[in-house]
Order: sequence, then structure tokens, then C-alpha cells
Amino acid sequence: GKWKKFILQNGEGIEIHVLNYGGVIQKIMVPDRFGKVENVVLGYEKEKDYETDPYYLGALIGPVAGRIQGAEFQWNDQTFKLEKNEGNNHLHGGSQGFHQVIWEAEPLQTPEGVGVKLCHERKDGESGYPGNIKVTVIYWLNRKNELLMDYQAVTDRTTPVTLTNHTYFNLSGNLKDTVGNHRVRMNASRFAELDEALLPTGRILSVRHTPFDFGQGRKLKDGFTGSHPQNRMVGGGYDHYFFFASNPGFVSVEEAESGRMIEIVTNQPGMVLYTSNQMKKDRMLAGGWSKKYLGVCFETQASPASLHDQRFPSVLLKRDEVYRKKTVFSFHIRKR
Repeated sequence: GKWKKFILQNGEGIEIHVLNYGGVIQKIMVPDRFGKVENVVLGYEKEKDYETDPYYLGALIGPVAGRIQGAEFQWNDQTFKLEKNEGNNHLHGGSQGFHQVIWEAEPLQTPEGVGVKLCHERKDGESGYPGNIKVTVIYWLNRKNELLMDYQAVTDRTTPVTLTNHTYFNLSGNLKDTVGNHRVRMNASRFAELDEALLPTGRILSVRHTPFDFGQGRKLKDGFTGSHPQNRMVGGGYDHYFFFASNPGFVSVEEAESGRMIEIVTNQPGMVLYTSNQMKKDRMLAGGWSKKYLGVCFETQASPASLHDQRFPSVLLKRDEVYRKKTVFSFHIRKR
């Protein structure tokens, strides 16, 4: 009874459902090449299931998206210990991360579009993080079929911050198929090698001549069944941080049968591509049971590995700095 749902409609056939609980994007309705409007993201049939969600479906992730090795970091000769919520490590802000917060929410509307503004203040010491931090996130849908995610944060003490959204896309519509035939293209020439705990080993690898080269576009299933040890390391697929080769970073994804296509542009330095390799058939979603390869996440962000390795894009936000990041998802239809 304490949650609110906001439905954004742009008059061009796009409809987005947002919960102020966890900043969750619950549903995105998009027409296919024949004009049939279907849901293209993973969400729960029963909204209460978001309270016990192991997959972070559609959630706003923070204060730090990703894994922090050993659930601790050092700054100015001081060690900060965080909650261990995934083995020995700290994942996606911990059990009290932004995906579990009821955000203050305000609807927005202009002649150009509609949106919802989400605000949250986290106190110094929560989950072990230093500093008071104020966060504002705006989801904005315009008449050009663009979904803008605008992130801002300020702090009174140096603290790690990198925010992202954990929506699982499936452009087949209403979960008709897995994402194996989704064709992805991105401007990334390097990616981070992972160990068995899904933590960066410290090696930054070239994508050339591997299933990680999306420069000319490739289907995601290339990484599902291939022999590359990094695909096998994550359960067959992708769960890797890619470094964008330019600013802004660019990604596109297309599903040929439906004709649906998304172009993603961001001022983040990189992105985690995750193909739901760890998802099991254990949750009822809107449209069917959860299962492996049912969705793909495009988690645009800096890297928490930077807390232990300066070659990765930094996540530290200093006092009096303003964290400003934006990612834009543009929806298109390719006619035959």
C-alpha cells in the first residue's frame, strides 16, 4: 500500500510502467513491425515479488552497481567495510541498496514528453558507505520514442557512486523467445577478464577475433554455446564489463522477427552486458517462468573494480562534485 506506479505514455505507441519501489521499470510496451504492442522487458506478475527479487528486474542499482571485491575499499588510508551479500563480496549496493528503497516520486509533464522524478537521501554509514548522499534520477519518455535516464548525485564526503538500471530486455515481445537471436553492436574494443567469482582478474583483453567483438554486430547466442573460456566462466554467455572506445558510448540491439530495435547512447565510460546466464526457472514473471537467457541487460556504468585497480573507470565521487550521467534508449521499428 506504500508503493506508487507511474505509467508514461507518449502518444506514439510507447508505454512505460515505473514503480517508486526500487525505481523499477516494470513494463515497456512497444509495437512490432505489424503494429502489435507487446511488453519488451522482464517483470513480475505479482508486484510484491519485487521485495524478494534475486535478479534485480528493472531496478535502479546503487550506490554502486556491480561487485566490490572483499566487500571493502580504502580511501585516504582508511578502510571501509561493506555488507557481504554475495559470498565474500558486496553486490549492487547490498541488501539495503537503492533497489530496495521507496523513492520519493514526482510526475513530470511538458508538451515534449512525460516522466517521473525519483529522489532519495542515504545517510552516512548506511551499509558501510561513507558520506551523506543525495540522489535524483529522472526517467523521461519523449515523442521521439526515446527513454532518457538522467542520474545526479552529490555527497558531503568522498564515496563510491556508480548508478545504473538493471532492466532485462527481450525484444521478441511477451517473452516469446530467448534473446539468443538478438543482434548487438557496440563500440567497445576491450573487456575485463573475470575469475570464477565473477570478479575482474586485472587482465583487460582485446575483443578482436573473439565472441566479445560486437563492432560489426553479432548474435548473443554466439557466446552461449561457444568454447571461449570467458563465456564458459560465467555459465555460457556474457556478464562482462566492456570499455567504450569513444565518448559517448554506443550500443544497438535488434530482434529481426519483430523488427524492434533499440539504440543506446551514454556518457558512461563502459557497460556490463549480462545475458541472464544465472537465471533459473524459479519465478513467475508477467508472461511466463523465469529462465536462462530470457533477457539481456545493458548496465551502463563505471566500474567498482576501480576501487582496487586504477586502470578501470573510477567510481569515486568527491565532496562538492556533482555526479551527472545520462543514458538514452531510442526505440525503432525496422520494416521489411
